[in-house]
Amino acid sequence: MAGITLLGLGPGDPAKLTREAWDVLASASEIWLRTRQHPGLASFPPGLKIHSFDALYENGTAFEAVYAAIVERILELGQVEAGVVYAVPGDPFIAEATGPEIARRAKEMGIPVRVVNGISFLEPVFSGLGLDPFPRAMLLDALELSQRNTLPGPPDVPLLVAQIYSRLLASEVKMTLNAVFPDEHPVRLVHAAGTGAELVEELCLYEIDRSERIGLQTVLFVPPLESGTSFEAFQEIVARLRAPDGCPWDREQTHASLRPHLLEEAYETLTAMDAGDPAKMTEEFGDLLLQIVLNAQIGSEAGDFAMQDVLKGIHDKIIRRHPHVFGDLEVSGVQGVLSNWEKLKAEEREKEGNRDKGLLDGVPVAFPALSQAQEIQDRAARVGFDWPGIEGVLEKIKEEIQEVRQATNEAELGAEIGDLFFALVNLARWKKIDSESVLRETNQRFRKRFSWIEASARKQGRKLPEMTLDELEALWQEAKRQ
Repeated sequence: MAGITLLGLGPGDPAKLTREAWDVLASASEIWLRTRQHPGLASFPPGLKIHSFDALYENGTAFEAVYAAIVERILELGQVEAGVVYAVPGDPFIAEATGPEIARRAKEMGIPVRVVNGISFLEPVFSGLGLDPFPRAMLLDALELSQRNTLPGPPDVPLLVAQIYSRLLASEVKMTLNAVFPDEHPVRLVHAAGTGAELVEELCLYEIDRSERIGLQTVLFVPPLESGTSFEAFQEIVARLRAPDGCPWDREQTHASLRPHLLEEAYETLTAMDAGDPAKMTEEFGDLLLQIVLNAQIGSEAGDFAMQDVLKGIHDKIIRRHPHVFGDLEVSGVQGVLSNWEKLKAEEREKEGNRDKGLLDGVPVAFPALSQAQEIQDRAARVGFDWPGIEGVLEKIKEEIQEVRQATNEAELGAEIGDLFFALVNLARWKKIDSESVLRETNQRFRKRFSWIEASARKQGRKLPEMTLDELEALWQEAKRQ
């Protein structure tokens, strides 16, 4: 009768075929293999007619196309009266793209499916490593991992990378892992697990693409980094602080009470960035992350939102606003990106029912004044409201200086000085300089130089109020030279 038998051939050693699998092979007249490259093939019953899909691989077609073609063919064969036996290395549902898809499609089409499980590559691999994958382990496909820019999971759990079939693929996997793991990180390559040729090779991560033994049955094992190196571990720490038996101070915090701490940590992070101090930036980014995760935990406890909502929201927003990266839109340079950005945000506002919300309404009023001014000017410029050239910006500064000179009262003077600041910020924007950052740098330089003047005066036994302006100016010039 019609139907499909999905048969697992085990890792390779014929002795590791299950009794049920052997009974299927013994009773079948013909069988379809995903690939003939399996050590157990030589032990198949005599007279069994064998077909394979190796020609599809040999034609150099992409794996996705090969798997799709295999699925379609097996579904066709499954509808004929004799049915079909389709066999794969290992188990039909472990690291096997075709098995689950055939089962899914067959269910939709009303085709009966029998699954004959086999020993997967996992059991002999972990046996060869002498490890139990529980309670935590991560399993990744080498080809998928090679196409990523970073590790798609926590680095503080053991990692198994399956199907490293070539040294080129091993090199690409190594490059992805290097985003998280150092070159000297100890790893193990397991070759031909579950066969008489099984070998476990111990080496450093940077060496994996140098192994001469890499083949179709090679798996990479990557031991975890030390505890506390994953985002998930950090979330658990913060949740523990907020637990009933956690820290009394952390348990009392609210979004409102944490607001000044968030602002303080943001400014301390900016200070570290301005100083260009990697060690300090590492510390301050951690302090800032604590504020974000703590607020997310509070939101989760209140039932308002959870960290996954925060992550999903920014994930979708980035993809939506970068169709030139994640889609097929073509843009011309940075200006093209910014123009499309504003168009996308306008569409979002309309979709959300905020059609009357203006371009500048999204500029945070809590921004420092210089940053707020520059963001306002940036947004206006994106829609074409800008000087045609920098000469207009410079002339505007001259005009504002003249108006400051002509101010006749305090209100006028305040307004004109504000206009002058705004014009100077525009000059910074035109020169692609962040006005807030450069003013902070100037403030820091002044503080250092003035501290040097104070220290010099103390060495002379002098007090600053007692010194003349010429004496102070001389110390200032010396401070600049220092």
